[in-house]
Amino acid sequence: MDQSRAINALAPFVALAKSATSPRAAADLVTQATSAANTYVFSELLQQPNVQSLAGHEQYGGFHTLLQIFAYGTWESYKSTTGLPQLSDSQALKLRFLSLLTIASEKTSSSNLSYASLCQRLDLQSPIDLEHLITQAIYNDLITGTLNPASQTVIITSVAPLRDPAPGSVQAMIAELNAWSGRCDSVLSDLEAEIKKVKSEAERRAKREFRAEKQIKALTEDGKSGAGAASGGNPLTNKLGLGSKGPAKREPDDDDDEEMMDVDEPGRAAGGRKKSSGGGGMMGRFKR
Repeated sequence: MDQSRAINALAPFVALAKSATSPRAAADLVTQATSAANTYVFSELLQQPNVQSLAGHEQYGGFHTLLQIFAYGTWESYKSTTGLPQLSDSQALKLRFLSLLTIASEKTSSSNLSYASLCQRLDLQSPIDLEHLITQAIYNDLITGTLNPASQTVIITSVAPLRDPAPGSVQAMIAELNAWSGRCDSVLSDLEAEIKKVKSEAERRAKREFRAEKQIKALTEDGKSGAGAASGGNPLTNKLGLGSKGPAKREPDDDDDEEMMDVDEPGRAAGGRKKSSGGGGMMGRFKR
């Protein structure tokens, strides 16, 4: 059950409280409000002047105390307080429901509540009565949980936010929230420091990689220029076969020998000797 539904159920009694000017009328209004279905929050009714006027009243003061117990007390506080009105069956069931919400929400309570402890705190006579109460609470959307008769435990997983804050509990709640906020700030500060550290390390790693890449590139270029100088310097002259000392000598091959022999053939005698031209070539012809 959500809180708005409980507030809406209380609204008619808040309106009637403005006209309940007599102590008896205000006391009757408290009885009606605590007995009605779906009324589980009562702080707004407690703030009404005609209801507040019951506090300390000799005859009807117990009704004001009873309303306080329904707002933020438990069955145990009702049993330990004297001078309170007798509860009807519907009031007793509702107060046990509200007490169950408080017990399940206590920090010291485990999510697994034993049958024995619940029967003692809710003043129930048997485990069967407890199982009936838990089943009704689940059906009314007051809690979410399961019963485990084998282990005699009640497993409660969620509780409806239907209890009014007790006097002084707001300050304790604010202190707890401030402590929680401080813990959150500390965690955020640690996260920011860690993020800054990661970014700084990433930047240093990027700079190292850049320097390493630059050095590798410089070494690669030096290697290429050194290889070009060792092979003769200018790639164009190397391609044409020209060095720094002029054209390279061409070694004769077999084809050259054959050409030389062909040129010399006409000047050779039949015996293999070279024929005399009778005066050494062209000069011999002029003498004739």
